[in-house]
Parts: sequence; C-alpha cells; structure tokens
Amino acid sequence: MPSEKVLAQKKEIVAQLAKKMTESGSGVLVEYKGINVADDTKLRASLRKAGVEYTVVKNTLLSKAASEIGFEKLDEVLSGTTALALNSTDPLAAAKILCEYAEKHENFKIKAGFIDGQVISAADVEALSKLPSKEVLIAQVLGTLNAPITSFVNVLNANIRGLAVALQAIVDKKSA
Repeated sequence: MPSEKVLAQKKEIVAQLAKKMTESGSGVLVEYKGINVADDTKLRASLRKAGVEYTVVKNTLLSKAASEIGFEKLDEVLSGTTALALNSTDPLAAAKILCEYAEKHENFKIKAGFIDGQVISAADVEALSKLPSKEVLIAQVLGTLNAPITSFVNVLNANIRGLAVALQAIVDKKSA
C-alpha cells in the first residue's frame, strides 16, 4: 500500500496535468516505442521551437487527469508507451510536427488528441495536420472576399478608359 506522501504527490501530478490539459488549446497523444535517442532529441527540439510541451506520462496518471476534465474517451488509447504534446498558442503545431514524424518512423504512432474540449481520433489528428496554417487560411479568405471588389473596380476602370479613348478620338478628328 502506497504511503500518504506518495499518494499526495500523485494527486498533485494529476491535478497539474489536468490543469495543463484544460489550459492548452490542443493536445496529441503518441506511442513513442522504438525510436532512438538521436531522433527523439530532434523531435523534442522541433516541438520546443514550435512552443509545444512534450512529456512522457504514465497512463494511470493521464487517465485520472483525463477523467477529471471530461476526456474519458482517452482511456481507450492509454496502453503501452504514451507521450503527451500540449500547445496553447497554435492548436495545429503539435499535430503537424508529430504526424510528419510518424510518417517517417513506423514505430511512432499517433494515438488520439483533443482540441477545444473535444477528444478526437488519430485519423482526425492527421486530418488537422494537413490543414494550412492560420495565416494562409486568413489570406485565402481575404483573397476570396477581395476578388469581387477587384473585379468591380476593373469593370469601372474599363468603362472610364473606353470613354477617355472615345473622347480622345473625337478631339483628334476635330483637330485634324
């Protein structure tokens, strides 16, 4: 039977993990079995650069934290080795980096994820990783909104240009 001190430490870890999961906009759970230290170091460096917090977690502690915040569906994937990637600034950063890494390493697998309080499957995480960045999406929307206005301005300019050409032709004919 664990001592009171150990139980208190585990409860504190679960509370901190639950807090981090609720504060982050998104998270991805992965199975990291079979990767070497050099590859893991590169992965952690790229995740850190993107502002993603990546930690190895015990399945029992993660299960308790997930149930505290209403992510009971994560229990289905909590077996084997588990690492958790959390990001509060860019919800797609962890998914993009980890899915790209999983494509290159067959032992590295995406288990599941969550975004905006919803648990999502590994397939959904992969679909999210293929979305363009926020800046690109905004540019596409603005381009779509801007296209009709640009076309309207071109039509107005063409009419004015046509009138100016006709008036210049009349002026040239009268002066000749």
